[in-house]
Amino acid sequence: MKNYTITVNGIAYEVTVEEGTGSSTKAAAPVVMPVAAPVAPKTVAPTPVAKEEPKAEEAAPKAAAPSGSAGSVKVNAPMPGKILAIKASIGQSMKRGDVLLILEAMKMENEIVAPEDGILASINVTVGDMVEAGVLLATMNK
Repeated sequence: MKNYTITVNGIAYEVTVEEGTGSSTKAAAPVVMPVAAPVAPKTVAPTPVAKEEPKAEEAAPKAAAPSGSAGSVKVNAPMPGKILAIKASIGQSMKRGDVLLILEAMKMENEIVAPEDGILASINVTVGDMVEAGVLLATMNK
């Protein structure tokens, strides 16, 4: 016979198991007797300290200063990523679907295109910038 102490969900059980010869067709049922488990000291989680919310201008990383004046049509980042290339220049006439810049996200290069026909008024990022979703990348005038 062998005695084991097994803990399940914080409750300790004393288990006695008989060794069989292997020739018996009837298996012996183990005897299980609950034993008071030692109580572990409770840990108290630290109370979170209320953190002051950052102001809107502090929350977003600083983008490059806009080149030129801002236009009425805004082009925002559809996802977080890194600016790999800028394919257009300020003052350039753009058709809907023309590539403005390349944004790398999850190891994929995504073309950010002009949402409508117009003239590129500003580019608010530079190559190598890390941007979050929704950050203003460029503006256009109709």
